[in-house]
Amino acid sequence: MLALLAIHAECVFAPPLVEAVCEDPTDDKFIACALASGCRIIVSGDRHLHKVSGYGGVDVVRPGDFVAQYLSN
Repeated sequence: MLALLAIHAECVFAPPLVEAVCEDPTDDKFIACALASGCRIIVSGDRHLHKVSGYGGVDVVRPGDFVAQYLSN
């Protein structure tokens, strides 16, 4: 997993969201980053992020589900 990150990671400047989206406002930065980068999936087990899955076209998936859907053959 770390090798994938090292090869495909890129830094993105993400301006803060105009309004709070998550119940936990410290999680908004992850949605903002996904939107700024054009990313459509956040991999996380955070319950607050899962509650806003689909916001702005960004789905939040659990790590096990991500592996099963995208990394398993």
